[in-house]
Amino acid sequence: MLDKEEKIQYSRHILLNEIGLEGQEKLKSAKVLVIGAGGLGCPILQYLTAVGIGTIGIVDYDVVDQTNLQRQVLYTIDDIGKSKAKVASEKLSRLNSFVFFKVYEEKLDKDNALELFSEYDIIVDGSDNFPTRYLVNDACVITDKPLVFGSIFKFQGQVSVLNYENGPTYRCLFPNPPEPGAVPNCSDIGVLGVLPGIIGSLQANEVIKIIVGIGKVLKGKLLYFDALTLQQQILSFNKNESIQVDQLVNDYDFFCGIKPDTFEEISAAELKKNLENYQILDVRSQKEFEHFNIGGIHIPLDTISTRTSELNNKKSIIVCCQSGLRSKKAIEIINEYRDDLHLLNLKDGLSTY
Repeated sequence: MLDKEEKIQYSRHILLNEIGLEGQEKLKSAKVLVIGAGGLGCPILQYLTAVGIGTIGIVDYDVVDQTNLQRQVLYTIDDIGKSKAKVASEKLSRLNSFVFFKVYEEKLDKDNALELFSEYDIIVDGSDNFPTRYLVNDACVITDKPLVFGSIFKFQGQVSVLNYENGPTYRCLFPNPPEPGAVPNCSDIGVLGVLPGIIGSLQANEVIKIIVGIGKVLKGKLLYFDALTLQQQILSFNKNESIQVDQLVNDYDFFCGIKPDTFEEISAAELKKNLENYQILDVRSQKEFEHFNIGGIHIPLDTISTRTSELNNKKSIIVCCQSGLRSKKAIEIINEYRDDLHLLNLKDGLSTY
């Protein structure tokens, strides 16, 4: 039941015939777990808090970085270096004191996912990587929880509701993960600052619809949004009955083709102290290189396989990109053609330089 103050706070909802007092009480009774308190997680959490979801769980083991502030609008410069999940819960508590928050400053993995998901009614995926997306999907299937999925890429976003009322799952939509490095993350290619706000708000909207029982939920539908043209498309997809998930994969990184790091790495701080002792190979795009570089040879990743002869073995080579991911791919490629080079990866890329 809502008390007097809650009725005042949620009065604009209660006025809606489609929600009313009964719908608002359903929102208060609901328990929603949000995976990630980053770009998508911020708007998801803000709106779910504002509308009065009774219990909200926040899973995120990351800390606030200055590069987050361009789009993760829950945080300020004073939060840099602090736990995202903890900061988010503290600020959201001031937005709505009627909401109970549970903070999980840990990485979601196969050992904690099932137990965690069993405590909630709906799971919202605001993650930014494929291993986590497949893990979240599989855990939702096993625990029989609806999954509100969202993703962003540069100027485009996607939203869908998965595993809802025996509907299709993420594996029905994407049976196999892409090749490692085939889909760069935002630290490599950028993302429009307002895009996660749009997509995250749409995810929160689906959560409300599911709980209250209004509108048409995006079950078996994938909404595609383009921020540059404002075009939207809703694509239909069916459940693949041949896909069965009855246990979690032992290693989701391996499933997604991500190999354990075997690269020799160097930090930006160490490189700065000994820059003259190394050669630099920058594998970013021409535009990125022109915007900022630390010198050395520039060979974009997509041309590296045909230009390995340009590298010499007089000094060890530090391979760098923006985040440290494309440079690892470059090292793998170079090693296929040259075995006479000593290659080191710039840990976390030029973003830390």
